[in-house]
Amino acid sequence: MTKKMKNNINKRYWIQYALKLAEQALKIGEIPVGAVITLNNKLIGEGKNCVINNNDPTAHAEIIAIRNAAKFKKNYRLTNSLIYVTLEPCLMCYGALIYSRIKKIIFGTYDNKNNITRILQKILINNIKKNKIKNKILTKKCSDILIDFFKNKRKK
Repeated sequence: MTKKMKNNINKRYWIQYALKLAEQALKIGEIPVGAVITLNNKLIGEGKNCVINNNDPTAHAEIIAIRNAAKFKKNYRLTNSLIYVTLEPCLMCYGALIYSRIKKIIFGTYDNKNNITRILQKILINNIKKNKIKNKILTKKCSDILIDFFKNKRKK
Protein backbone atom coordinates (compact mmCIF):
# COMPACT_ATOMS: atom_id res chain seq x y z
CA MET A 1 0.00 0.00 0.00
CA THR A 2 1.39 3.38 -0.99
CA LYS A 3 1.72 6.29 1.42
CA LYS A 4 -0.93 8.21 -0.56
CA MET A 5 -3.41 5.34 -0.26
CA LYS A 6 -2.74 5.07 3.48
CA ASN A 7 -3.29 8.84 3.90
CA ASN A 8 -6.61 8.62 2.05
CA ILE A 9 -7.73 5.75 4.29
CA ASN A 10 -6.74 7.77 7.37
CA LYS A 11 -8.62 10.82 6.10
CA ARG A 12 -11.76 8.77 5.50
CA TYR A 13 -11.50 7.14 8.92
CA TRP A 14 -11.17 10.45 10.77
CA ILE A 15 -13.90 12.19 8.75
CA GLN A 16 -16.19 9.24 9.53
CA TYR A 17 -15.30 9.68 13.21
CA ALA A 18 -16.16 13.38 12.93
CA LEU A 19 -19.45 12.43 11.23
CA LYS A 20 -20.37 10.31 14.27
CA LEU A 21 -19.80 13.38 16.44
CA ALA A 22 -21.96 15.42 14.04
CA GLU A 23 -24.73 12.84 14.44
CA GLN A 24 -24.47 13.21 18.22
CA ALA A 25 -24.82 16.99 17.84
CA LEU A 26 -27.89 16.49 15.67
CA LYS A 27 -29.50 14.26 18.31
CA ILE A 28 -29.26 17.04 20.88
CA GLY A 29 -30.67 19.67 18.54
CA GLU A 30 -27.42 21.26 17.39
CA ILE A 31 -26.20 22.00 13.87
CA PRO A 32 -24.54 18.68 12.98
CA VAL A 33 -20.84 19.44 12.83
CA GLY A 34 -18.09 17.27 14.28
CA ALA A 35 -14.34 17.75 14.53
CA VAL A 36 -11.40 15.53 15.40
CA ILE A 37 -7.78 16.53 16.02
CA THR A 38 -5.01 14.00 15.56
CA LEU A 39 -1.29 13.94 16.14
CA ASN A 40 0.69 11.20 14.43
CA ASN A 41 -2.64 9.62 13.48
CA LYS A 42 -3.73 9.36 17.13
CA LEU A 43 -6.78 11.12 18.54
CA ILE A 44 -5.90 14.02 20.85
CA GLY A 45 -9.13 16.05 20.75
CA GLU A 46 -12.69 15.91 19.54
CA GLY A 47 -15.73 18.12 19.55
CA LYS A 48 -19.26 18.55 18.34
CA ASN A 49 -21.32 21.69 18.07
CA CYS A 50 -22.75 22.73 21.46
CA VAL A 51 -23.66 26.36 20.75
CA ILE A 52 -27.35 26.01 21.65
CA ASN A 53 -27.02 23.64 24.61
CA ASN A 54 -24.13 25.60 26.15
CA ASN A 55 -25.56 29.03 25.32
CA ASP A 56 -22.11 29.79 23.97
CA PRO A 57 -21.63 31.28 20.49
CA THR A 58 -18.02 30.01 20.48
CA ALA A 59 -18.90 26.37 21.22
CA HIS A 60 -18.27 25.22 17.65
CA ALA A 61 -17.00 21.69 17.10
CA GLU A 62 -13.54 22.95 16.10
CA ILE A 63 -13.16 25.17 19.17
CA ILE A 64 -14.18 22.34 21.50
CA ALA A 65 -11.78 19.97 19.75
CA ILE A 66 -8.97 22.55 20.08
CA ARG A 67 -9.69 22.98 23.79
CA ASN A 68 -9.67 19.22 24.36
CA ALA A 69 -6.48 18.71 22.35
CA ALA A 70 -4.71 21.54 24.20
CA LYS A 71 -5.70 19.99 27.54
CA PHE A 72 -4.49 16.60 26.35
CA LYS A 73 -1.13 18.01 25.21
CA LYS A 74 -0.95 20.41 28.15
CA ASN A 75 0.03 23.03 25.61
CA TYR A 76 -1.88 25.67 23.66
CA ARG A 77 0.29 24.95 20.63
CA LEU A 78 -0.96 22.02 18.61
CA THR A 79 2.01 21.96 16.26
CA ASN A 80 1.97 19.15 13.66
CA SER A 81 -1.64 18.27 14.50
CA LEU A 82 -4.33 17.75 11.90
CA ILE A 83 -8.01 18.62 12.21
CA TYR A 84 -10.74 16.72 10.43
CA VAL A 85 -14.05 18.54 10.41
CA THR A 86 -17.30 17.74 8.63
CA LEU A 87 -17.91 21.33 7.51
CA GLU A 88 -15.56 24.03 6.29
CA PRO A 89 -14.54 26.08 9.35
CA CYS A 90 -16.02 29.52 9.88
CA LEU A 91 -13.87 32.61 10.21
CA MET A 92 -13.70 32.36 14.03
CA CYS A 93 -12.66 28.71 13.93
CA TYR A 94 -10.22 29.31 11.11
CA GLY A 95 -8.52 31.98 13.23
CA ALA A 96 -8.39 29.66 16.24
CA LEU A 97 -6.86 26.92 14.08
CA ILE A 98 -4.16 29.31 12.91
CA TYR A 99 -3.36 30.48 16.44
CA SER A 100 -3.26 26.93 17.77
CA ARG A 101 -0.78 26.12 14.99
CA ILE A 102 -2.76 23.26 13.51
CA LYS A 103 -0.70 21.96 10.59
CA LYS A 104 -3.52 20.94 8.25
CA ILE A 105 -7.29 21.35 7.97
CA ILE A 106 -9.24 18.57 6.26
CA PHE A 107 -12.97 19.11 5.89
CA GLY A 108 -15.82 17.16 4.40
CA THR A 109 -17.88 19.83 2.67
CA TYR A 110 -17.82 23.53 1.89
CA ASP A 111 -20.06 25.88 3.81
CA ASN A 112 -21.87 27.41 0.85
CA LYS A 113 -23.61 29.93 3.11
CA ASN A 114 -20.46 31.17 4.83
CA ASN A 115 -17.65 30.17 2.49
CA ILE A 116 -14.42 31.21 4.24
CA THR A 117 -12.81 32.29 0.99
CA ARG A 118 -15.73 34.56 0.17
CA ILE A 119 -15.77 35.97 3.71
CA LEU A 120 -12.05 36.69 3.75
CA GLN A 121 -12.26 38.33 0.36
CA LYS A 122 -15.20 40.46 1.41
CA ILE A 123 -13.79 41.47 4.79
CA LEU A 124 -10.15 41.92 3.90
CA ILE A 125 -10.47 43.46 0.46
CA ASN A 126 -13.81 45.20 0.02
CA ASN A 127 -14.61 46.40 3.54
CA ILE A 128 -11.16 47.76 4.34
CA LYS A 129 -11.35 49.97 1.27
CA LYS A 130 -14.83 51.24 2.21
CA ASN A 131 -14.37 51.68 5.97
CA LYS A 132 -11.91 53.99 7.58
CA ILE A 133 -9.67 52.28 10.06
CA LYS A 134 -8.69 54.23 13.13
CA ASN A 135 -5.33 53.25 14.53
CA LYS A 136 -2.38 54.61 16.45
CA ILE A 137 -4.42 55.44 19.55
CA LEU A 138 -2.22 55.22 22.67
CA THR A 139 0.26 53.39 20.47
CA LYS A 140 3.21 53.63 22.84
CA LYS A 141 1.31 52.30 25.86
CA CYS A 142 -0.26 49.51 23.84
CA SER A 143 3.10 48.59 22.38
CA ASP A 144 5.11 48.94 25.61
CA ILE A 145 2.95 46.56 27.62
CA LEU A 146 3.48 43.85 24.98
CA ILE A 147 7.20 44.54 24.63
CA ASP A 148 7.67 44.41 28.41
CA PHE A 149 5.71 41.18 28.66
CA PHE A 150 7.86 39.40 26.08
CA LYS A 151 11.11 40.84 27.47
CA ASN A 152 10.25 39.51 30.93
CA LYS A 153 9.15 36.18 29.48
CA ARG A 154 12.49 35.75 27.70
CA LYS A 155 14.47 36.63 30.86
CA LYS A 156 12.87 33.68 32.69
